[in-house]
Amino acid sequence: MTEPQARVAHIGVAVTDLPEAAAFYRDVLGLEPSHPETADGAQIVSIRLGDVDVELLSPDATDGPISRFIENRGPGIHHICLRVANLDEALERCRHHGYQLVDETPRTGAAGRRIAFVHPKATAGILLELTE
Repeated sequence: MTEPQARVAHIGVAVTDLPEAAAFYRDVLGLEPSHPETADGAQIVSIRLGDVDVELLSPDATDGPISRFIENRGPGIHHICLRVANLDEALERCRHHGYQLVDETPRTGAAGRRIAFVHPKATAGILLELTE
């Protein structure tokens, strides 16, 4: 059986209180949250669930995307990240098929990974992050 071309890497969840949100995973599920890191105007804590992570995203900047998301929609699922074999090729396929991108070129995200976001208008309302 061949490995799929894409798989879920993580689910990003916008939260207002990072320690409180992480406590559920630690206290109830016995999972150890990572040390916080900063990217895109947010403090990020990852929690490993099998081969998928939950990334808790807390605003670190009042004008950042997570802050705006919480202000407009409240806490909750912010995005789904898909791991692809080749990010540049995936972005080119998006452009070829007319899918709107948030990031035309890859940039550096959490853990130093190359990432790019696909606009929710292109994906039935879901903000998708692509990474390698």
